[in-house]
Amino acid sequence: MSKSITQDMRYRQSLMQYAAKYGVSRASWKYNKSRSYIYFRKARWDGSVASLARQSKRPHHHPNQHTEAELKLIRDMRRRNPTPGMVELWNRLRKRGYTRCPKSSFRVMRKLGMFPQPKPKTPYKAKPYEQMQYPGQRVQVDVKVVPLKYLANPDERLYPYTAIDEYTRLRYLGAYPEQSTYSSADFLEKMAAWFKRRGVRVECVQTDNGFEFTNRFSNSKRELPTRFELTAARLGIRHKLIPPSQRQSRTQPSGRPEAFLQHAPFLLSCRFWCAAHYSPKPLQRLTFAPSWLALSERKTCCFL
Repeated sequence: MSKSITQDMRYRQSLMQYAAKYGVSRASWKYNKSRSYIYFRKARWDGSVASLARQSKRPHHHPNQHTEAELKLIRDMRRRNPTPGMVELWNRLRKRGYTRCPKSSFRVMRKLGMFPQPKPKTPYKAKPYEQMQYPGQRVQVDVKVVPLKYLANPDERLYPYTAIDEYTRLRYLGAYPEQSTYSSADFLEKMAAWFKRRGVRVECVQTDNGFEFTNRFSNSKRELPTRFELTAARLGIRHKLIPPSQRQSRTQPSGRPEAFLQHAPFLLSCRFWCAAHYSPKPLQRLTFAPSWLALSERKTCCFL
């Protein structure tokens, strides 16, 4: 198979020259082409390479093509009615003697360029990550649910909370038997006290729009602050919510807690959480942790 159109034309040129010199039968045997093909090319050949180029196989006309009167009717109707849709415009054309189907009218209108060009979509551009300047400037908080297959007692539920300081990557992890605004408020108090004992004052807490943090998307309690928001206000901590339509990633809000909580079910599973020693208290202290938690970015974790 040839690599270009020009090479095909040169090949046909050599075939025509050979056929003119030695005859069609001999050229057919040498070039492995049928005699009808050589006669077909010979009828078009005028001695130049350009005459051997492939021509369009598109028919010049067909018996069912749109007439000039129909094309004029479509142009006039579209000019007078620029806003109606395709079906409504086709019905108006039918009332004026148009007999084609909607597909034919749509194809002709597209060919004539009567449809507006679609507006190009603005590509998504991620906002640059805001670098923190000191510890406690912003702490990301999130909560997940531990799957039942990781729990020793299937009748119980476990929800791990995590807080990550964006400047130092210092992590604070807690587990509660319920996912509610009371558990979130209790976790916030203990998290702020834990950071304070290490000389870090939490100024801002960033969460998602879950009902355990805010009533932002509640139909009946939108103006009612949650216990988590009241606790943050009492402690002097600013509560920041992420935009609801923002794409999540590790560099955007709540990305780091979500990435860490992907492995939290393994930590809080039956391997480290024995049902026989389970305490009814909302928090349970773990005395050890797997070694892989401190392998990257020198992360420090605290287990309640």
